[in-house]
Amino acid sequence: MDMTSRGLGPLCVVGSINVDISVTVGELPIPGETVRGVGPVRGAGGKGANQAAAAARLGAAVRMLGAVGDDADGRAMLENLRRAGVDASGIRVVPAPTGTALITVDAAGENTIVVCAGANDTVDGAGQFTPDEAVLAQLEIPPHAIEALAASVPGFFALNAAPAREVSETVLRRADLVIVNDAEFAALPAVSAARLVVVTHGARGASLWREGTRVLTAPSPVVDAVSAVGAGDAFSAAITLAIHAGWPDEVALAAACAVGADAVTHVGAQPPLRSLAEYR
Repeated sequence: MDMTSRGLGPLCVVGSINVDISVTVGELPIPGETVRGVGPVRGAGGKGANQAAAAARLGAAVRMLGAVGDDADGRAMLENLRRAGVDASGIRVVPAPTGTALITVDAAGENTIVVCAGANDTVDGAGQFTPDEAVLAQLEIPPHAIEALAASVPGFFALNAAPAREVSETVLRRADLVIVNDAEFAALPAVSAARLVVVTHGARGASLWREGTRVLTAPSPVVDAVSAVGAGDAFSAAITLAIHAGWPDEVALAAACAVGADAVTHVGAQPPLRSLAEYR
């Protein structure tokens, strides 16, 4: 059987859940500058929630571990994940407020983001994982949670090392896949020594590195970008699912680039997506 026709394995996303508050501007302001904006628009976000929703829409069986506040935002974010097809039963409700991200998007789709962690700072990485289940985490949860996952996950462990923050050698040695963008790759030189690294280059596509050597590049389809918010998360979900499913490197990378390109044509951090096989 063609490897690309294999079904997607189950995925557990351990990560952040935020309410996104977005405004649109003509140009991103420089320090000290005030610009006029349109909005604000409230939406679902958080790297963890974005990746979980994307993976579910791509056709995987997905559950999520994380935390929200005991507030209206938390209840709305839980319902949003359920509507996306994510098993949210492992998400805790805690006294801290639900995480919030303040987002500014310019006319070209570029963005700046300020994240207030809130309940996400209570995520501890504790959980039961099965050997056939891939686990995907990001750096919007505390470092000790990432360390706990690296020590306890028995199967495929993927880390989206974003936003850029120091990652221990223990975690990098354990990770089966590390995903970063250009800026994160430059800021975290230790990442290059991981067994398998995928680096995203925005509109220029992505590259795949094994044991510190670049072995493959893939272009991104040309699209009319609306917003880059959430595109990296959609890519991360896609490449994790494809690599875990055993797709050949070149097929997995091309499909993930196509998913990321599709994501930038939509507004919001959790865009509608097709099944992953349709992006091959």
